[in-house]
Parts: sequence; C-alpha cells; structure tokens
Amino acid sequence: MVVFNNSKQKAVSIRSLLIVTVSVFFSVNIQAIPVVFSDADGDISDTVSAFQLALGNPNNGNSAGPFDEGRRQINWDAGIVPFDMPADFFNNPAFPPTRGAVFSNENNSEFRVSNDGIDNEFDTFNADNPNQFSTFSAPRLFTPIGTNVFDVNFFIPADNTPATVSGFGAIFSDVDLFGSTVVELFDVNNQLISSNAVEANPNGLSFFGITFDDLVPPIFRVSITAGNTDIGLGLADDPLNGIDLVVIDDLFYGEPQAVSEPGALAMLSAGLLVMGWRRKLKLQGL
Repeated sequence: MVVFNNSKQKAVSIRSLLIVTVSVFFSVNIQAIPVVFSDADGDISDTVSAFQLALGNPNNGNSAGPFDEGRRQINWDAGIVPFDMPADFFNNPAFPPTRGAVFSNENNSEFRVSNDGIDNEFDTFNADNPNQFSTFSAPRLFTPIGTNVFDVNFFIPADNTPATVSGFGAIFSDVDLFGSTVVELFDVNNQLISSNAVEANPNGLSFFGITFDDLVPPIFRVSITAGNTDIGLGLADDPLNGIDLVVIDDLFYGEPQAVSEPGALAMLSAGLLVMGWRRKLKLQGL
C-alpha cells in the first residue's frame, strides 16, 4: 500500500502509477478465446453449417469488400482450369471471382483442381486416387503439387490490401493418420496463434474450423499441411507404410478486414487514459 504524506508526494506517486499502468497496457498481449469446430464422424454437414453460422451470414460470394458481416467460401467450382490454377485466382482485382484469398507454397509450385472427367480426383497421378478421395461438394477437389504444405493469405476482396479474418475452416478428404494433417494460424506479426491436428477419417471427410470472438480479427495467414506426402509424386495412398495422401475440399473464412495500423487501438485507449488522469491531477491542483 502506498501512503501519501503530502501533495507533492501524492502527485509524484500518481504520475508513477500512470507510467506503470500505461506500460503494462502496451505489454499485455490480449489473447482471444477460440471456438473450435471439429468433425470426422460420418456426415459432417451439421458441423459445417454450425461453423458457417458462427462466421456469419450471408455468404458474400464474389462481391468487392469489405463488408461488416458475413463470410467467404471456396468450393473450387468457379470455372477453374484444372491444371496449374493461378495462386491469386480468388483475388485477382482484374476479374472475378474475388474472395480475398491468395495461395502460396515454399516451392512456388503448382496448385491443381480436379474435375469430373479431367484429372478425376487426381487419377492422373495414381489410378487408385478416386478410390481414396471423396467430395463434400462434388465434383472438385484441391491440392498443391510439388509439396503437401501451402499457405492461405487474406486480402480485401477485389483489392490488394492485406487483411485478417475472424475464423477459418477446411474440409479434408482421406485423412488416414492423426497428426499428418495440421492447420496453423498466424497473426500479423507472424506469431503462431494456434496449431491444430485434423481428426482422421480414412476414405472419408474431416472438418476443422476455428473462430475468434475478438474486436480485431486475428488470423493473417493460415498454413496447411495436407497429409505427409506430395500427391504429385504419384505414390499410392498407403497408411500402413506411413504414406498418407490428403486433399482439400471446401474452405470457409470470415469476411476479410483491412489490417489496422499497428497499435492504433492501443495508442488511442492509452491516450484517453492519460488525458483523464491529467485532468484529475489538474483539478486537484497537482
């Protein structure tokens, strides 16, 4: 307990307390509490619907953003040429569809979308793949080629302004081994927010989604490890020998919001706090 013996000591003590409090304000990293949606038990549609509702309605489709409410989603049925899909196909400002998602991988290699009759469920790599993979929204699936790891970065739809989202979810096909498929979330400072292993469901579908109830959407980048083997190698799915091929169906994410200036909200709040205390000191003649 601080004992104030005179006005001068009281003024110094209050100002010292002010400095300490503002310092703590800036140093505290407030963590949003996540809500996780996970399902790999037969029909996953109820869990997917609940996640869509948590992200918000409506589905904003290809409209230029941002909107205050709603979500975006990708089901790969937007007229994509199956081979070598452009990484910015879903956010090229020059033409729709503009949904605020851009893909990348460390090898700068191909992204591919399967199609019924053309590379049917990636049978051009291995003839047995259609027997392994199933779809949530038929007929198309998605995968990187040359790696099994890729990133999703977010932008204001129809713009190149970097953005964050409040939640992200994905449907995976044929996760055989628990731990082979992982969804990692990163903030604007490239700090890991959350790392999540996707539930296994051999020859079936697995869903993982996560949302954050926060004033500032925290997810800037998502890194996805889909299985443990690059499908482009042409190997057969063989979990008994440690080979787990996994591909992706639908993606869902909150409406992308522009990245705010670093610390702007904190600076504003702290500034109001300082002004309030200065006024109090002035009224007390200190």
